Amino acid sequence: MDVLGLISNFIRVVENGSIAAAARAKGMSPAAVSQSLSRLESHLGVRLISRTTRSMTLTENGKRYFEKVRHIPQDIEIASQAAATESRPQGPLCIATTAAFGRHVIAPLMPAFNQAFPDIEVELIATDRNVDHRLEGVDVSIRIEAQLNDQLIARKIASLPFVFCAAPAYLALAGTPSTPDELSHHACLVFRYPTDGRFLPWTFAVNGQQVNAKLNPKFISDDIDIIARIAVNGGGIARLASFVAQPFIDNGQLVPLFCHDTESVPMTIFACVHERSALNAKVRAFIEFLEEAIRE
Repeated sequence: MDVLGLISNFIRVVENGSIAAAARAKGMSPAAVSQSLSRLESHLGVRLISRTTRSMTLTENGKRYFEKVRHIPQDIEIASQAAATESRPQGPLCIATTAAFGRHVIAPLMPAFNQAFPDIEVELIATDRNVDHRLEGVDVSIRIEAQLNDQLIARKIASLPFVFCAAPAYLALAGTPSTPDELSHHACLVFRYPTDGRFLPWTFAVNGQQVNAKLNPKFISDDIDIIARIAVNGGGIARLASFVAQPFIDNGQLVPLFCHDTESVPMTIFACVHERSALNAKVRAFIEFLEEAIRE
């Protein structure tokens, strides 16, 4: 009896919420998955899942068993990698990242990552929604602090500055603010976080305390590159991550503000996995590569 296969099917049923969904994920028929569950329950001598034609519910024995076996597939994968003769990380790697960070930071690094680790095949999901690591097959996600939750194990990998900036044409017409307090009198280009509709605050460090500036939102978008383009064309003042703002500053399209007297609270970047066993060789290779690249 392939007990490991039976356990794997049981885990998929629990994680996907139904026998039908697990069958699709495994490429099996629902009947085959159902029979697999029955064989596992017979082997154990306990009922794991109460099933009706309309619903399924884990029994108390099923809950305890799931907590004990849920790590087995990942442990087997890690053990297989450790025993493999190949010394280099290999296999598919699914990375989820915020749209702007993926576009401006991760995407340009991918050719160098491929050159360093040619046996890793990367899938990059660039989105500002909250992805589900288990359901979407994500190995590691790169998130900002606002995206963290207690279902993830997060490791800080970088702090990147925000830049407050505006086009020379806008500043010529509206004047240049000298303190954050003056932002309430300017056209502010504000990012609305797409997952919950919040405005991301413009936060400054003042006398050791974090203070959110009072804003006058003139344009609002859930796409930071749109905000940058509005700023470049004279629409107002934007708060942009340095990796978005710097090319426009370098070519003179945007002018940085508050450079000397006021400190902006930086953007903190985290690498996240759903459990410690997911930190396999290819995930560690990517995280360490990204950390080193950002430091440079």
